[in-house]
Amino acid sequence: METDIIKIGNSKGIRIPKAILEQCGFNGVVNMQVDGDKLVLSKAKKKVREGWAEAARICHEAGDDKLIFPEGSIINEFDKTEWTWPEQDH
Repeated sequence: METDIIKIGNSKGIRIPKAILEQCGFNGVVNMQVDGDKLVLSKAKKKVREGWAEAARICHEAGDDKLIFPEGSIINEFDKTEWTWPEQDH
């Protein structure tokens, strides 16, 4: 498909049809890079753990960050009788 490069303010750009954006799954931010004489757009990937700090802060402020185990313990029968630690070579 060919499309015209158009003036957008002090820059230039292209119009991407909605159907193509939906087909690619683009929404909001995209990654853009040059590969030789090609302009490559790809879905922006979230960084690992992006947003976790804010989510934890919101949970804490709502009082929703407490352990739900009785008496603060999560030890079960397996932990007491079957769990063993491997020998350490030091």
